[in-house]
Amino acid sequence: MDLRRDVFQAIADPTRRAILLLLATQSMTAGAIASQFDSKRPTISKHLLILTECELLHREPIGREMYYHLNPNKMKEIANFIAPFQKLWDDRFNNLESVMKDYKRKA
Repeated sequence: MDLRRDVFQAIADPTRRAILLLLATQSMTAGAIASQFDSKRPTISKHLLILTECELLHREPIGREMYYHLNPNKMKEIANFIAPFQKLWDDRFNNLESVMKDYKRKA
C-alpha cells in the first residue's frame, strides 16, 4: 500500500498553498517560513512535513540548516491536471469577447 500523501489533498490547505508561493522564488529554512505566518512553528512544521511527504518540497541540508525548496517535477503534475481547465476557460473568455464585439458592432 502506498502511504504517500496526495498532492491535491496537500494543496487543498490555504497555508500550504501560501508556503508553496513563498518557496516559488527562493529556498527557505523552516524558521524563515514560519516567521511569515501567524501560526506556531510546530503547525508550520506539520505543513512542511505534509508537503515533503507528497514530494512537492525537497529538504536540503546546508551547513547546520535545513532548506526547503519546490520540486518542479511534482508541481508539473498539478499544472498538467489544471491545463485542460485552463483551455476551457480561455475558450469561454474568447467566445465572450467575440460575443461582445458582435454586440458593439450591432449597437
